[in-house]
Amino acid sequence: MATDLTAPGTAARPDIASIQRRTLRLLFTTQIVGGVGVTIGIAVGALLAARIAGTAVAGVAQSAGVVGAALLAVPVTRIMARHGRRPGLVVAYAVGAVGGVLVVLSAMTHWIPLLFLGMLLFGGGTAANLQARYTAVDLAEPARRGRQLSLIVWATTIGAVAAPNFAALADRVTTGWGLPPLAGPFAFSSAAFVLAAVVLLGLLRPDPLLTARRLAAADTPVVPPTDAAATAAVAEAPAAAPVAVRAPRGAGMRAAWSVVRARPAARLGVAAVAVGHLVMVAVMAMTPVRLGESHADADVLRLVGIVLSLHIAGMYAFSPVVGWLTDRLGRRAVILGGVGFLLAACAVAGTAGHHTPRLSVGLVLLGLGWSGTMVAGSTLLSESVPAGVRPSVQGFCDLVMGLAGAAAAVVSGFVMQFAGYPVLTLLAAVAAAPLVALALRPVPTGAPDEEG
Repeated sequence: MATDLTAPGTAARPDIASIQRRTLRLLFTTQIVGGVGVTIGIAVGALLAARIAGTAVAGVAQSAGVVGAALLAVPVTRIMARHGRRPGLVVAYAVGAVGGVLVVLSAMTHWIPLLFLGMLLFGGGTAANLQARYTAVDLAEPARRGRQLSLIVWATTIGAVAAPNFAALADRVTTGWGLPPLAGPFAFSSAAFVLAAVVLLGLLRPDPLLTARRLAAADTPVVPPTDAAATAAVAEAPAAAPVAVRAPRGAGMRAAWSVVRARPAARLGVAAVAVGHLVMVAVMAMTPVRLGESHADADVLRLVGIVLSLHIAGMYAFSPVVGWLTDRLGRRAVILGGVGFLLAACAVAGTAGHHTPRLSVGLVLLGLGWSGTMVAGSTLLSESVPAGVRPSVQGFCDLVMGLAGAAAAVVSGFVMQFAGYPVLTLLAAVAAAPLVALALRPVPTGAPDEEG
């Protein structure tokens, strides 16, 4: 696939509104399908890992999927930077499908290394779902970016709700085919990922990122494709007039960090996404343990299901409203609101004691805070860098987010064991507080910031 950014001056300008509507419909559909595949793995992954390798390593196997999603963001966004969104999303879903097959094989052979490798690659499905939100804003109008990005985030809700039912059905059907118990859902996940990849491969045309680059190239001079020139152009040019940069072959995470460091808005976008995810994972991961301290084993699973369902509703169900507010009030205002919800969640959950309804309220607030920082931060990041380097910067953001979440999950266990849940929520609140200062920090005159 060609990645030449040169647009002939005589070429007719494409119907951007029509392309964007088609892209959004396609992403919404594949996000539901991919969301089902990802959630099925989350729902049964720990149980299958416990049966294969024992309870002690079940959590580690789940964490492998999180780390895999973070690490796979790097090669996926490299593909996008050179060839466009379509091949990047297809490769991510294909890797996730291969991971699901390896997990099934590990269930059949009880080979533990194969389980970890499979869960690591299974993270490709999550990486594709996360990158889809950025694809939604490549051609979006500035006044509608938040809403259109949040629409794709919201589509995950449908997949998350439907997935448990598909998991049970897949397990019953595939057990009759001779697969071990709990392996069938991963086979179903692989099929879902393959379906999403095939649909995107055939229908995501024209590629939204390549189209955005051609439009930028038609309006601004093309910078020679040298690493130094591309980085300098990005660092010096104001985002209100993005430079049409040909994606450099050496544009990896180091170059992405240089771009983010040079732009205050990009720094705030990455920080909002990463800090919001860190706080959410740290508190959410230990909530089931907190419930287990005050309830009998027979009630814990039921209560965990209810509380985490409310939490997921807070994360995704209101994302269209969050997107509308992002466009109406501004990106920074919604980021500050998201941080406010995160701090309120830590206060409510940390002081709930063993009062489950109050703890549930805290988890809903936690989900709302995550939604605010994720939607507004992703929107701000996407519009604060030129199209030529946008995939690399977005991949850098997802890498930081994933590693922050994985670190939070590991550290939260130790804090919970030695200091308790209230101290954990206090430390999470302390981690979120600096984001307020960053969002309120005035942007220096003439510094690159958000477009328009």
